[in-house]
Amino acid sequence: MDAILSEAASRADLDLAIHVERVSHAFQTPAGTPVLALDDVSFAVPRGQFLALVGASGCGKTTILNMAAGLVQPVAGSVVVNGARVTRPSRRTGYMFARDGLLPWRSARRNIEVGLELRGVPAAERRAAGSRLLDLVGLKAFGSSYPWQLSQGMRQRVALARTLAIDPDTLLMDEPFAALDAQTKLMLQTEFLRIWERDRKTVLFVTHDLAEAVALADRVIVLTRRPGRIQADIAIDLPRPRDPERIRFDHHYLRLSERVWQALKAGEAAS
Repeated sequence: MDAILSEAASRADLDLAIHVERVSHAFQTPAGTPVLALDDVSFAVPRGQFLALVGASGCGKTTILNMAAGLVQPVAGSVVVNGARVTRPSRRTGYMFARDGLLPWRSARRNIEVGLELRGVPAAERRAAGSRLLDLVGLKAFGSSYPWQLSQGMRQRVALARTLAIDPDTLLMDEPFAALDAQTKLMLQTEFLRIWERDRKTVLFVTHDLAEAVALADRVIVLTRRPGRIQADIAIDLPRPRDPERIRFDHHYLRLSERVWQALKAGEAAS
């Protein structure tokens, strides 16, 4: 019986892309005062799920992403990604930041190829991947353009293509559309969902925009004010594929948005 239970548990673990278990984290202020940023946070993300984290500034959302990326180690608890405890960055995990971080001396194509180049992928294979990804993000005609020649929305498309170029199993995204104007942001949300629908990679997505979280995600976790704890874990049972523009008029979308908003307010009061 124990062997059967162990095998079942192993299969369950294999179905999880991310497992955050009883994680706490603290940092020191410049004056040396310890500050608790996260307190006993646990959640699991099945493979292929799109999970959004929302909460007040400073509640630990980005810290959780950095732990999943292997950039930060928790002071307590553990983070497991793709079946392995995270102790350092992994080639199987892609990280897209709020700022595009494009190299100004490289063209759009060569920015997309940079991760492949660092991994020693042959030039012909890199060029083929660059062409495919430029087409995927709608920038086929801009491969030779430099970052300063591109709009902010186009730069974010290049950054997304660069993240996808390494073919990660898991995508970590830290407010990737926050710096965009409303119209461009909506266009990029729509474009990203179109791309995501192709193979539904696991996504852990941080945002301050509740409307964005509900429009994009399968599930929204709301964190309390610092120290961050889980206030609510809300399933977003809206049908897919989704159109982020049209779905905002859906009555169920509005009800879910209200639930997330009320949870956020409760989390503000809880800490």
